[in-house]
Amino acid sequence: MGVLAGKTALITGGLTGQGLAIAKALAADGANIAVGSYVGQAKGRLADSAAYPEAAEIASVRSELEDSGTMIFAGHLDVRDAQSVTDFIAAASARCGTIDILVNAAGTTAEQPVCGHTDALWEKIIDTNLTGAFRMTRELLPGMIVRKWGRIINIGSTAASVGWKDNPAYCASKAGLLGLTRCVALEGARHGVACVMISPTWVETELMRRNVEQVIAREGNGRTLEDAMADIAAQNPQGRIIQP
Repeated sequence: MGVLAGKTALITGGLTGQGLAIAKALAADGANIAVGSYVGQAKGRLADSAAYPEAAEIASVRSELEDSGTMIFAGHLDVRDAQSVTDFIAAASARCGTIDILVNAAGTTAEQPVCGHTDALWEKIIDTNLTGAFRMTRELLPGMIVRKWGRIINIGSTAASVGWKDNPAYCASKAGLLGLTRCVALEGARHGVACVMISPTWVETELMRRNVEQVIAREGNGRTLEDAMADIAAQNPQGRIIQP
């Protein structure tokens, strides 16, 4: 029996990338799993780098996670929409039980200078990366406090403390997420609820690859994706790109 047997974890952005990798790890430790991502082509999609899974991927991910032998729920979740958040949590709880662990992994970015960000693009990134995490936390924190146990893990970035060229909205969202994390940690501490933020550097996901492709296209100097990825790996202390 895994160390998380009897617990239920909800992972936003859980159908792809880091979110899916985290879901697999928690399932392997015995947790029931609810994963949600924005499914299908985003309406009026802006020039962001998010990986939007298709509807067929829901069944595929569900089947893969069910190999762990725990209860699994997978579906569409738009963290920018308060009603979508409420509906997803209700459906996930009905299937898997009360949510004990929240992982806020949904995220997006766009390679644009400050003045290249339209209001709509800025708002989309902030609403996904920061306000979405707030909405999820606002829904689930009260129950965790009542039960005297809960874990909230926010997926941040080194961008929370170090500026990245042509990523102002992303950096602002992750800096804001760090502030939110600290406030939630203070509120939850007396009630057995812990809140932390994990801040990796570059992680090899579809989001990262799309982001790098945007940079290459804008540079227009013939650099290949492989060359760009090698340059990024050399910047990491490990000398490699982190895997999900």
